[in-house]
Amino acid sequence: MRPLTPPARNPYWRFLVAGFRGQSAYPLATLAGLVANATFGVLKGSIMGAAVESSGGELAGYTAGSMAAFVWLGQGLLGSVNLWGGSDLQTRIKSGDVAVDFLRPVSVQASHVLTDVGKGLFGLLPRGLPSVLIGVAIGGMVLPSDPSAYALGLISLLLGIAISHACIYAVGTAGFWLVESRGVAVFYMSFSGLFAGLYTPIYLFPDWLLTLALLTPFPSMMQLPVDVLSGQVTGAGAWQHLGVQALWLAIVLAVGHLTTRAGRRRLEVQGG
Repeated sequence: MRPLTPPARNPYWRFLVAGFRGQSAYPLATLAGLVANATFGVLKGSIMGAAVESSGGELAGYTAGSMAAFVWLGQGLLGSVNLWGGSDLQTRIKSGDVAVDFLRPVSVQASHVLTDVGKGLFGLLPRGLPSVLIGVAIGGMVLPSDPSAYALGLISLLLGIAISHACIYAVGTAGFWLVESRGVAVFYMSFSGLFAGLYTPIYLFPDWLLTLALLTPFPSMMQLPVDVLSGQVTGAGAWQHLGVQALWLAIVLAVGHLTTRAGRRRLEVQGG
C-alpha cells in the first residue's frame, strides 16, 4: 500500500499555501479593498434597507436585519470570490509560458485553481471578517442563533470560493483557441455579478430571470453561501444548497479538465 504524503510535502497543498502567502504580501491593497467594501456596503445597505422598509418591513422573505446580513456578508466575500473574469492562466497562455506548466509533474488545472483558492482564503481574514464586524456594529446585521448555520455556512463558503476560481480557470482556457480572450472574460463578468447576487438577492428577480440564474453556477458562488451563513436558509434547505454547490463544483472542474486536455493537444499541434 502506498504511504500517504504528509500535507507539508504534498505539492497541491503547497500551491494552496503559496496562494495564501502570496496574497498576504499586499497589505496596502488589502486595506484599500476593505475600505472600498465598507464604503459600498454602507451605500448598498442604505438602498436595500430602504427597499425593505418601503415594502412594509419584508421583501422577498428578507427583513431589515436579514437584508443587512445579505449586504455585509456579500461585501465580505468580495475579496475571496472571483467574479471578475481575469486569471493568471490567460496571461500564461498568451505568452506561451503555459507550455512550461505542462512539463511539470502536476495537474495544470489543480495548481492554478488551488493557488487562486489560497488567495481567496487569505481574503477572508483582512476583508471578510472586518466587513462582517462592521455590518454588526453599524449596518444592523442580524447573526443567526443556530450554531449549525456557522458550520454549514463555512462549508458553503469554501465551496463558493472553489467554484468561482474553477470557473475562472475554465474561462481562461478559451485562450487556447482565441488570440485575445479578454472579451470572453468581460462577457463572463457582465453576467457573473448579476447572477451571483452581487447587487441584489436573486430572489428579487422576475421568475424567468431567477430560473435562468439558477441554471448557472453563479448563485453557488455568493448567493447560496450567504443564504446559509446568514441563517436565511436552514435545515434541509441548507443541505440542498450544499448539494447544488457540490454538483456545480464537479461540473465546472470537469469542464476545465476537458478544455485543458483539448487545449494541450492544440498547443502541441501548433508546436508549443
